[in-house]
Amino acid sequence: MKSYQSDFLALAIEHGVLRFGEFTLKSGRVSPYFFNLGRISSGAAMLRLSRAYAAALQASDLSFDMLFGPAYKGIPLAATVACALAEAGHDLPYAYNRKEAKDHGEGGTLVGAEPRGRVVIVDDVLTAGTALREAISLLRAAGATPVAALVALDRQEVGPNGRSAVAELERESGVRVVPLVTVADVMTYLGRQPEHAATLVAMRNYQARYGVH
Repeated sequence: MKSYQSDFLALAIEHGVLRFGEFTLKSGRVSPYFFNLGRISSGAAMLRLSRAYAAALQASDLSFDMLFGPAYKGIPLAATVACALAEAGHDLPYAYNRKEAKDHGEGGTLVGAEPRGRVVIVDDVLTAGTALREAISLLRAAGATPVAALVALDRQEVGPNGRSAVAELERESGVRVVPLVTVADVMTYLGRQPEHAATLVAMRNYQARYGVH
């Protein structure tokens, strides 16, 4: 496990982004963990998070020209990850979209730099993938090329179609999905901490039932 992944998971547990117990999901499945990146709500925590995202991008083999944040959670992520990349010596433009188009001022739904070249979409998690699909369509319509979606967590869970949400999005769009961590990484991290032994067993059982193989 890379250092930025360990740092991210420590941050997630510390701020209640990653919680353990019994959680009924929209699918009806009862999950032993719940993930909500919206729990990051302070400047210091956001700085740590954005640095983890930036490190994941730098660790990938991606070649890209700008960042894009889908409304709404992707907006602060794109902005702060751009700052973290600039801090590391890579100053890149970023843009985001509104949910509703403006009919005054600059108008339209896109804000920030003009979409161009190879774009990485920055978001929180991939569940149904609706926001990411909309972002891909917006960018292509604007003449840019979305090359990847950077997300915090890949649940590695099979959906109704027999594929994971990540595999389905990649198959449909041709856009690569890059997670900071996978559920397998989470279990590796928990395996180093004896106090999470029961949670680890529950997660392994859940993945054996619903996980990708």
